[in-house]
Amino acid sequence: MARLVIDASAWRSVVGRHGAALAVQYRAQLALQLHYRAAHVVWLLWFVLKPVLYLSVWSAVARSSGGAVGGLTPQDFAAYYVATMWVVHLTFNGAFAYFEGRVRRGDFSPLLLRPVHPVVGDVAENLAYKTHTTPMLALATLVLIVTFAPRVATPPWAAAAAVPALLLAFAVRFVTTWTVALAAFWLTRTQAVAQAYLLVLLFLGGEAAPLALLPDWAQAAAWVSPFPWMLGFPAELLVGRLTPAQALAGIAMQLLWAAVSVLLAWGCWRAALRRYTAAGA
Repeated sequence: MARLVIDASAWRSVVGRHGAALAVQYRAQLALQLHYRAAHVVWLLWFVLKPVLYLSVWSAVARSSGGAVGGLTPQDFAAYYVATMWVVHLTFNGAFAYFEGRVRRGDFSPLLLRPVHPVVGDVAENLAYKTHTTPMLALATLVLIVTFAPRVATPPWAAAAAVPALLLAFAVRFVTTWTVALAAFWLTRTQAVAQAYLLVLLFLGGEAAPLALLPDWAQAAAWVSPFPWMLGFPAELLVGRLTPAQALAGIAMQLLWAAVSVLLAWGCWRAALRRYTAAGA
């Protein structure tokens, strides 16, 4: 019993320390990123233009196919891609942009001396960026709604279920991307790994096209992978195209992949630390 009490106390101390560090680093990142407003606008344009490109292509396909393809009209595609735009923005993790440099330059060394895990600072930076850019994305969304007239019929239960679905999608995508970025500890260059991962996410995640339009074998592969639970599932939930049973099954898969991704991240991180040497640039 004493052992359990000690372990519980130690666990609360660790969680409290990391939570406090996250709050402090989040406030610091909010102030720091005010200096990069122009860069935020450029990145935000990519978040907007990419789904608009897919929307334009699939809307043209639907019109040339008699007004719908796979049961989806241009207005349905508009709703889906506006939802996807938000899901991509709220869940993305930019670890690939800086992980390789951290390892090659030895930047991990000071991070490892801190009393909190390095992922805390990455989460703080990610949340601060999204805090700054979300209002701008909301304005872009208004323009897209006026331009493309998306058709949305989201029941109240689906809107409520979308909240935990988005949180879990963020957790799965952030941890999975961070884990894949750990390849920098084994490889000198990781661009190929990053591009391969993002390409699979693009198709099996439902960003390039709704998963219902993929071949049966691709849908089956997507179902057992973590990718649709990062993007496609919460987007479909936001536009009201899922039944309650499908929503429950999806959230269950998100919980499963959240647990799997955390375990994989923990194992890969321990292995990466055993390999780490600060060799310099």
